[in-house]
Parts: sequence; structure tokens; C-alpha cells
Amino acid sequence: MDLPLTGIDVYALPPEQGEWVLRRQLAAAYRLVDQLGWTELIYGHLTARVPGDKLHFLINPYGLNYDEVTASNLVKIDVDGTAVEPTNYPVNHAGFVIHSAIHMANAARHKVVMHTHTRAGMAVCALEEGLLPISMVSTGFTGRLSSHDYEGPSLDLDERSRLQADLGDNQAMLLRNHGLLVTGSSVPEAFLRLWRLERACQIQIDAAAAGRLRVLDDQAARRSGADMDAFSQRESKIGIGDLEFAALLRKLDKTDPHWRH
Repeated sequence: MDLPLTGIDVYALPPEQGEWVLRRQLAAAYRLVDQLGWTELIYGHLTARVPGDKLHFLINPYGLNYDEVTASNLVKIDVDGTAVEPTNYPVNHAGFVIHSAIHMANAARHKVVMHTHTRAGMAVCALEEGLLPISMVSTGFTGRLSSHDYEGPSLDLDERSRLQADLGDNQAMLLRNHGLLVTGSSVPEAFLRLWRLERACQIQIDAAAAGRLRVLDDQAARRSGADMDAFSQRESKIGIGDLEFAALLRKLDKTDPHWRH
């Protein structure tokens, strides 16, 4: 009998069951990123720590489009980006340098890491002022958005320590001149955080193109962000993002249910 994909803590299940649910959640997230137009060819990654005692992670098969990712073809790797099970697919080393750094920083808090190269996200990452509190969704990141200066395509392992230090206690970061990064304790939580950050970037780019920005003062922005957190926690059964992710899964199944396999 299939377990539900939301309203459940995959890390509280027996490891095999938890991994299969996690595989489906992560595959769905890849398909949703594709449907929302957040892809950049085959690049960018969504990764999740596998339930169990070992530091193993799931990542997309490098070379596949996001709409080709399924629960079964996700690649299981270790903290060095090496496959720990037979696979026909390679792993993007540069991509996992970033992801492994964040997973290693706090394995409980950063179970899921999502990094995208979207047009709006990269545009805001290229602005000196970064993300501004000009919309409801952007206020959720006021005082809680880190930034990391660009060091190239992240090929060097010694960048890990700087990524960890720059992220600090936050769960969202602008990779300057590069793209967006968010984390979560579950796939639904991380996906909702990514959606809000991406939407905040889109709004800022649109508003800036239309006229003079009306920036909220710090007190109003922080109060709004705290209220958004309180709302999400009150509406959630298990974790933040469950209701939204469940709704997106229903939409996804109407167009292409093959991600489940």
C-alpha cells in the first residue's frame, strides 16, 4: 500500500519506506520546477538526505531534463558526490560541492537543499541591494536571507566552509551573480520556501521595471515575515508546505503521473 506523500515525516519511517516516499517527493519537485519554468537546461539541483544513519543523498541524474526525472532514476550519492548504488548516470561535481556544504552544515535543519538558476532569481542576485522588502512574500526573508559572493562555478571543495559560514542560521541564500538557494527539513517545506523566494524576485524585477519601488520599513517587514511564519505553522499538519505541496501534486498528476515510478 502506498504511503501518502504529504502529512508524513519520512525520517520517522523505517529507512526503506522513508526513502521511497522521499524519492517520490523529490521527483515531483523536479517535475514542478520544470512546469514552472525554473530550469536552465540540465543545470541546478534539488537534493535530499536519505533516511538512515549514513550520510547519503538523492540528486538528479546529470544530463536528464527535469521532466525526465523519476523516483527510481534519482541517484544516491555520498557526501563526496560518489554514487553508492549502481547507476547509468553521472553526477554534476560542481553542483554537489554547493549542496554537500549545506547538508554538512546542519544535517537536521538542512535535510533538503534546492538551488536554481532562474531569470528573476539570477537578476536579483546580480543587484547590489539584493532582495528588497516590497511584497508580502519578500518580507518572509527580511533578516533571514544570507548571501555568498561569487567564486566561479563551485569546483573547489574549500568553498564549502565559506558557503556554510555565509548561510549561518538562515535557510535561504542569494548566491551572488549566480542563483537562489533554499533549505528545509522536508521537500514540501523547501519547495514552498523556494516558491516564495522566486516569486519575491519576480515581483521585484517587474516592479522595478514599472516605476519607483515602495520599500517597506524594517519593522513592518519583520512583523509581516513573522506573521507569515505563524500562518504556515498553524495551517500545517506535520511540517510547513504540506498543504501547498499536496495541491501541486494533484495538479501534477493530471498532466503526467510518470514521476512516481
